[in-house]
Amino acid sequence: MKDGYGREINYIRISLTDRCNLRCAYCMPEGVELVPREEILREQEILLIARAAADLGICHVKITGGEPLVRRCCDSLVRGLKSIPGIRTVTLTTNGILLKEHLQELKDGGIDGINISLDTTDPERYRAITGGGDVARAVEAVHTCVEAGIRTKINAVAMREDNGDLLLFARDLPVDVRFIEIMPIGFGKQFRPVDNRRLLDAIRRDYPGIVRDNTKHGNGPAVYYRIPGFRGSVGFISALHGKFCSSCNRVRLTSMGYLKTCLCYEDGTDLRKIVRDPELSEPVKKEQLKRAIREAVLKKPEAHCFDAPGAITENHLMASIGG
Repeated sequence: MKDGYGREINYIRISLTDRCNLRCAYCMPEGVELVPREEILREQEILLIARAAADLGICHVKITGGEPLVRRCCDSLVRGLKSIPGIRTVTLTTNGILLKEHLQELKDGGIDGINISLDTTDPERYRAITGGGDVARAVEAVHTCVEAGIRTKINAVAMREDNGDLLLFARDLPVDVRFIEIMPIGFGKQFRPVDNRRLLDAIRRDYPGIVRDNTKHGNGPAVYYRIPGFRGSVGFISALHGKFCSSCNRVRLTSMGYLKTCLCYEDGTDLRKIVRDPELSEPVKKEQLKRAIREAVLKKPEAHCFDAPGAITENHLMASIGG
C-alpha cells in the first residue's frame, strides 16, 4: 500500500491502552486524565482492523501503550495478530515492569521482538523519571528477555549526553540500545531535546572505533552503529535532527480507534465508528475499514513539522496516541 508520495506503508503501531503502571515525567505524570474504558477498542475490534490492514499490505505490527502489559488481552492479542495471513512480525514495546510474568505466554504466542523502555540504570534517577519505579525490575526484564532468545532492544529517551551505563548493555548482551530524541508532543514539549548528533559525538570520544552498522535491525527509522568488542549495537532515532519522513513506512492506531498517519497532526480517521456500527456485518465492516485506511494513507502528510512547533496541531498525550 503506497501513500500519496509513493512511500510503501507496511507498518502499524497499535496502542492497547492509555493506562500505565509508571508515571514518567515526559509522558504521563501524576494527575493525567484517562480515557473511559468503554471508549477503548476491544480485542476483537483491534483484530478486525488488523485483518483489514493486512489485506492492504500491512505486515509489521508494533504493540504499544501506555503500557500494553497492563491490558489483560495483550498476550492473547499477540497470538491473534500472528495468526492473521500477511502479518509477518509482531513486536512489543514495554517498560518491562510486568514482563517477567508475561514473557512465556508472549513467546508461546510468537512474539518477534521486545523493546524495553529504560532511560537510566541509576535507581534514584529512575525513580525520579518514572514517578517511583523500580529500575531493578526493568533491568531484570532485559536479561530475562535475552535469555529467552527473544530479539531485545532498549529504548532510552535522550535526556543527557552521559549514557555510559546504558551502553554497557550493548557491550555485554546481544541487544540494541537506541537513543530517541524527545518529541514536542504532550508533556514532551516541556523538555529540551538532546541532539542525537551530540550524543553520538560524546560516544565517539569514549569509543573512537565506533562505525556505522548498515545491517537491518527491524522496521523502524533507527540508524545503527557498532563499537568494537560489543555484542550489541547502538542506535539513534532522530526525529528532530535526522528527519526521516521521506522513508516513513508507518501509521498508528490509538487505543480509541483513531488511525493517525503523522504524529504532528491532530487529524485522524475514526475506525472505531466502523467496527462498532451495529447495522454492519463483519464482512462489510472489513471492507469499509479497508476503504477508510486506504483513503487515510493516501492523505498522509509529506513530513512532520517538529521543526515548526507552531504548526503542530496534535494536543493529545503520547500515552493516548501510542508511543
